[in-house]
Amino acid sequence: MICVILAGGSGKRFWPLSRRDHPKQLLNIVGDKTMLQMTVDRLKKVKGVEDIYIITKSDLKEKVINNLKSIKPDNVIAEPSGKNTAPAIALISAIIDLRNPNSVVGVFPADHLIIGHLEFQKAIVTAESLAKEKNAIVTIGVKPTFASTGYGYIQYDEEISEKNFEGVYKVKTFAEKPHKKLAERFIKSGDFLWNAGMFVWKTETLFKGLKTYMPELYDSITIISEKIKECKNYNDIWKEIDSESIDYGLLEKANNIFVISCEFQWNDLGSWNALYNILAKDNRGNIIRGLGKVLDGKNNFIHSENNFTAVVGTNDMVVINTDDITLVVHRDKVELVKEMVNFLEETGSDNLV
Repeated sequence: MICVILAGGSGKRFWPLSRRDHPKQLLNIVGDKTMLQMTVDRLKKVKGVEDIYIITKSDLKEKVINNLKSIKPDNVIAEPSGKNTAPAIALISAIIDLRNPNSVVGVFPADHLIIGHLEFQKAIVTAESLAKEKNAIVTIGVKPTFASTGYGYIQYDEEISEKNFEGVYKVKTFAEKPHKKLAERFIKSGDFLWNAGMFVWKTETLFKGLKTYMPELYDSITIISEKIKECKNYNDIWKEIDSESIDYGLLEKANNIFVISCEFQWNDLGSWNALYNILAKDNRGNIIRGLGKVLDGKNNFIHSENNFTAVVGTNDMVVINTDDITLVVHRDKVELVKEMVNFLEETGSDNLV
């Protein structure tokens, strides 16, 4: 199997630590390695992984190459511009197919935390076999441990399981991030999994799906593939491609799609709150990374590397203090950080994003 890591995101919800020229996947958020390097190391330990590719933004390509160990520079592919996950996956799959026709490809985010390697490996090996045997699209689902409103969900059909594959079910539907009551209903029903954003398929299966459900993208990638063969620039074709997620464009419409139910510990580290949930806390639930002190407050998260940050008499706050920006946000509102970044972009404050 060939693995693809999606590393083009800007990590807006981890602003102001995550910035356009140094996004979340290149930060040492957990431990002493970047999230991207941790993902590479994890995949290298999976049996049967033959090669690893990374797709990222053109302005991050050199940083990705320089920050990574044991990945060939030729395997780091730059999109001409960000177009969401469907075009990125189609482009990198076309390049892989030219080099290794009809490979089984696994697609993985660059910035997820996974604990429980044997369970993870078992799921990926099963997914590879299923993709080969059934010509299927295979997704990875994680058994939910609480009613998260920050994750997407996959509903599976309990009555349609695969006899030769343990814990594998036909997908019924995908659900976007739900509100609290809906998330609680999902958990109570027992047939929903967290959508871990990992997919495995043969390149042939992917291209058939694109041809059926995303024909314009399929046509564009076919032309781009020919241009790559002839060592020609394809920016003009890429420019005309619509931005679209692989979930909405293909997965929610396909019918040959299966999910593997997994129980490894998983966190997509999508927000400051997600990071708060996994880090060690003091006896009042406070976390201080760097220089700071909380008095008469509980359940606060303080990140302050170069300045002393004092928090007095407040609860459930996130305070991120960098050299040029201070973010203060209630933990219930951390999803709005992305909107602040969008505001700064719209008002021309590019030096702050």
